[in-house]
Amino acid sequence: MSIWEAIVLGLVQGATEFLPISSSAHLIVVPWLLGWEEPGLAFDAALHFGTLTAVVVYFWRDLVGMARALPRALTGAGALLRDPAPGRRREADPRDADARLALLIAVGTVPGLVAGLAGQNVIEAFYHPGGGTPTRAIVAVALALMALGGLLLVAERVAAHQRRVAHLTWQDAVTIGLAQATALIPGVSRSGATITAGLFQGLHRADAARFSFLLGAPIIGAAAAKGLLDVVQAGMSRGEAGIFAAGIVTSGVTGFAAIWGLLRFLQRHGTRVFVVYRFGLGLLLLGLVAAGFRG
Repeated sequence: MSIWEAIVLGLVQGATEFLPISSSAHLIVVPWLLGWEEPGLAFDAALHFGTLTAVVVYFWRDLVGMARALPRALTGAGALLRDPAPGRRREADPRDADARLALLIAVGTVPGLVAGLAGQNVIEAFYHPGGGTPTRAIVAVALALMALGGLLLVAERVAAHQRRVAHLTWQDAVTIGLAQATALIPGVSRSGATITAGLFQGLHRADAARFSFLLGAPIIGAAAAKGLLDVVQAGMSRGEAGIFAAGIVTSGVTGFAAIWGLLRFLQRHGTRVFVVYRFGLGLLLLGLVAAGFRG
């Protein structure tokens, strides 16, 4: 892999990790379209480290607040998670809000971790069997892009847009966490699935995106940590280190811009542009496969 390829893939990862269009799909599709070799799981993990950095930098106040509130969260979990009137009350103590958010994220993270441990190897065997990207993987990506695009469109039409993150219950967190677990399938999109689920739960668009990004931090961090541990154990040359660094920096900077831009975009606009993009890319991929491209 060249520095140029690392930068391009870093840009792709940074933008698509947070926009509801699937980073895993684009990291499969872009090399396939350009005729590049697959970047490999180690480089994919490095890119996730970059996007994790973007989340930490952007949401550092929220993360510090939740870290400080952990003792409160652990000692009063039951009371904090009980919400007899969702959306109609506000926490009396600001620390309760941070503690409660930490608990909601912990609850919502469990389905994704279980899905990753149970299904990661199966997914990798299907989409990355070695020696190039199989046609079946591109077809599956295209179908997943359009399927989640359809759900996102429905969510936009039925969403109430009345609730804030502070109004979420533990049941909401489980529902959104289950949606996040489906993002193990390339083309679904972690942010796309969780934002869609948030809209179905009545959240404002920007609040759905904010909770999506915070909920994704533990999953992204776990993926990055595992991959980087594998890299350290295997070792790398100085040239490889430079390539990895280029990808990490690019994905981090682009990811920060994507978070900033999407949260502001969703304050005034809907998600239909992403629905159109998902259907457009899905149909394009199916058309290329039907035409025998890279066949």
